Amino acid sequence: QVQLVESGGGLVQAGESLRLSCATSERIFFLNAMGWYRQAPGKQREQVAGMTSIPGGGTPNYADSVLGRFTISIDGPKNTLYLQMNSLKPEDTAVYYCHAKILSRDYWGQGTQVTVSS
Repeated sequence: QVQLVESGGGLVQAGESLRLSCATSERIFFLNAMGWYRQAPGKQREQVAGMTSIPGGGTPNYADSVLGRFTISIDGPKNTLYLQMNSLKPEDTAVYYCHAKILSRDYWGQGTQVTVSS
């Protein structure tokens, strides 16, 4: 069982930045892939950033809507996944979830709210 604990959400104004953190109970380099998803009210959950091939160092990928503004990264010694979010827009408002996959099993964090005011 992998535990994921997110933190770092909050209320910011458009154009500002936030950094989300996801601490894992498992050694991060044992995980196959991790990512950040978000779900806005009335919308489906969508992936905004992912990190695949983690044991090999990690390969990032991004949704078109956040490309160039968001950066996903990992800190191996801290077993933590980050999402640096810059130039935030009101449409980025959502609950952000951390996701991890290991041996074809999926794990989710509890979510952290990000609200961007215009």
